[in-house]
Amino acid sequence: MPLPTELARDFVNTFDVEAQADELSSPADLALWLRERGLAGPRDRASDDDLHAAHALREGLRATLRRRAAERPAERPAERPAQQWRPAELPPLPLLVTLDAGGRPRLTPAATGVAGGLARIAAATVAASWDRLKVCAEETCQWAFIDSSKNRSRSWCSMRVCGNRTKTRAYRARKRGSRRLQGSNTDTV
Repeated sequence: MPLPTELARDFVNTFDVEAQADELSSPADLALWLRERGLAGPRDRASDDDLHAAHALREGLRATLRRRAAERPAERPAERPAQQWRPAELPPLPLLVTLDAGGRPRLTPAATGVAGGLARIAAATVAASWDRLKVCAEETCQWAFIDSSKNRSRSWCSMRVCGNRTKTRAYRARKRGSRRLQGSNTDTV
């Protein structure tokens, strides 16, 4: 099974917002994706309800990452109230709170199969490095990535593509604005 942060990133990225391509477009696709990551067994089959739960979990995670990206770091007080998942964002999953060998609580799946695999993904999000897990600031992209920069300030999945796209749009908007201002000065003289 992948590390928690990588698993959360990979799961969110099963839907490509820009291309509108869904890697989990059928119950069989979901079961295969879970099997390939050791989250479900070779005979486990997914149902339509499992697929709906997977989509709800994935989009709930993406929405949380987007909300977090919209906040500036200064707006993130160290002791703010816990964010609540909206019921539509997080489906009911079979999870138990257990204690590890050190007596620390952790979430563990209460089921096996596809539902247990989805529960493992939900549990992994709790253990993920949320200060490193981000979603691309480019609205048309929203690709999840792990920020490996020293100061955790990365905003885009790729500076070459999404960062350049965003900065070019901002530059063009500034240029249009300055031309309008220049044009309005000559009109009033």
